Amino acid sequence: MRKIRKGDEVIIVAGKDKGRTGKVIRVTADERVFVEGVNMIKKHAKPNPTRGVAGGIIEREASLHVSNVALFNPATKCADRVGFRILDDGRKVRYFKSNNEIVDV
Repeated sequence: MRKIRKGDEVIIVAGKDKGRTGKVIRVTADERVFVEGVNMIKKHAKPNPTRGVAGGIIEREASLHVSNVALFNPATKCADRVGFRILDDGRKVRYFKSNNEIVDV
């Protein structure tokens, strides 16, 4: 079980986009995350007529290491650390360590 998952709202805590927030698009196996609208790069793409892909310069998100992002707590409006807790019904859930609220996903 991971602390940061696809669909989470995160805030960037280090790097050129520090302080920006966005939604996680994808989490890779080597602890990297892609955040919507953050860490944008320009990729030069060749045209491929058989696939119907036009060439040109494409702007897309690059990956960030998971240590450079933190889960955004909407109650406190800032970055927060995440812990795990097992509920009475046996479910394992994530919770914010600052106010002990369960992360809704």
